[in-house]
Amino acid sequence: MRIPAWTRWLLVLTAGAALWLLLVGPGHLLGWDTGHLGMVLLIASAWGLIHAVSRIPRETLMASASPAEWYARIGFGFNLIAMGYFFSKMHAFNASSIPQNPDASAVARNLVMLMIAWVVIENVLASRWQGVEEQDERDREIASQASGWGRGALIFSIIGIAVMLSFAPVERLAWATPLMLGNLLIFALMWGWLCEYAATLFLYWRDRR
Repeated sequence: MRIPAWTRWLLVLTAGAALWLLLVGPGHLLGWDTGHLGMVLLIASAWGLIHAVSRIPRETLMASASPAEWYARIGFGFNLIAMGYFFSKMHAFNASSIPQNPDASAVARNLVMLMIAWVVIENVLASRWQGVEEQDERDREIASQASGWGRGALIFSIIGIAVMLSFAPVERLAWATPLMLGNLLIFALMWGWLCEYAATLFLYWRDRR
């Protein structure tokens, strides 16, 4: 059983509209906050995908990818979207604190919504693997290698931030408010997760060749 073509196109169009609203759309559309609207559409498309996948027999689902690879696919997609949205809205964090900046509050709220949706969808998918051993020796080996790539990416990012702050002239660091620095560290953490998921997907792909 495969996902019907019309369902795939509907999900693609909904996700595309959501990404446009999140990344390059106007701040408001017909009085609505486009960031919030885009996040709602994105979560709706993610739920639609999970619902479509849930109708696929478990044997077919397991034949296409292991549970660990499915988790990596979901994690990679959510982190890539979150990083793109976060980076495109980085200018909203120029204020000294979030309560003084409604734009930063909206960005933070949308990211929290995305993280909650990510956790819930992973739990829903995990329910499909009940009674199945989710990891074998190959999965553990891939997870170990991928986590090393993720740690390396995180360390590299933090060192890059430290070097930038240490050697940049003071007059060029007006942007480096405590709120901005905190968000740069969050961005580094997200980059580490993204690299770990990307490495996981690459290692599974290489293993199948």
